Amino acid sequence: MKRLLAAGLFALGLAAAGALSTPVIADITTSTGTTTTTVTTTTTTTPTTTTTPLPPAPPATLPAGVRVAGVRVGGLTPAEAVAAVQAAFARQLPVVIDRSKLLLDPATYAGAYVPTAVAKARIAEPGTNVPLVVAVRGGPLRAWVAKVTKRFSRKPVDASLAFRNGRPVVRTDRAGRRLDSGGLTRRIVAALVANSRLPVRAHTKKIAPAVAASAFAEVIVINRETNHLYLFDDQRLARTFAVATGQAVYPTPLGTFHIVVKWKNPWWYPPVQDDWARGLKPVPPGPSNPLGTRWMGLNAPGVGIHGTDEPASIGYSASHGCIRMQVPDAEWLFDHVDVGTTVYIV
Repeated sequence: MKRLLAAGLFALGLAAAGALSTPVIADITTSTGTTTTTVTTTTTTTPTTTTTPLPPAPPATLPAGVRVAGVRVGGLTPAEAVAAVQAAFARQLPVVIDRSKLLLDPATYAGAYVPTAVAKARIAEPGTNVPLVVAVRGGPLRAWVAKVTKRFSRKPVDASLAFRNGRPVVRTDRAGRRLDSGGLTRRIVAALVANSRLPVRAHTKKIAPAVAASAFAEVIVINRETNHLYLFDDQRLARTFAVATGQAVYPTPLGTFHIVVKWKNPWWYPPVQDDWARGLKPVPPGPSNPLGTRWMGLNAPGVGIHGTDEPASIGYSASHGCIRMQVPDAEWLFDHVDVGTTVYIV
């Protein structure tokens, strides 16, 4: 009977231990006279875990007033914002050269990191303008600018002089144009990086020809057979003068020459290399000067247009290679031509 009672108490202890969720250790001692039951209870404390709260998830739409490279994306979902910025970046960039408008496709010459910019915009303060990182493809862009430069640039054309039937024919000059390709490239890169689609403008610069038509405004034609000098002004005959040209043994040279020097009241110095001048002395300015009062020297050695102290020689081949004129005629011509004037001798 006593053993049955002890077994019941043990079962009751196990049930109570299960109810309290604590492990129970029971020590049972049995004697012939009295049964003593000792119950020892151990309680296990579960430690408390403290969890740091997660930051709030980004809102479903971007903060109000936020822009990406100037594109308004506030209130849009991230996907809508990416689409809006990509559409803005894909717009063609107008490039205006002088008065001609060209269109450049940004997608061909640059790439934009739009998703990265939108991700930054999601956590930006309201009203913030988030920059857009743009990578420009330098090689293709420079190739495009080179084609544009070739299209709008041209070399200058110098004026030229020809003679037809003893009359001057001037082919007029034409100015060239030059486009600064380096400056245009830098402006296009700046527009792409800033995501700007305002027109990029560039102007060609004028290049003057080395020889202008004005260089042939006055042209002198000298005919050795008729002993006449013709002055043409803008290809129109302005004056005709009787002259003396070189003797058969001292002919006036044929060809195209230029006036290289002009002197008033010159000294005459004998050409010591010629036999006919041996023993002669220099002559100062005055009535007996063989050059008269004016000298217009050509780039043919020792040859020039000048006055004379022998007016009776005019109209004949009488000089030693120079072109003689009456003194008043030489003075008039001297005042109407410049150094560089073309002299065509036929």
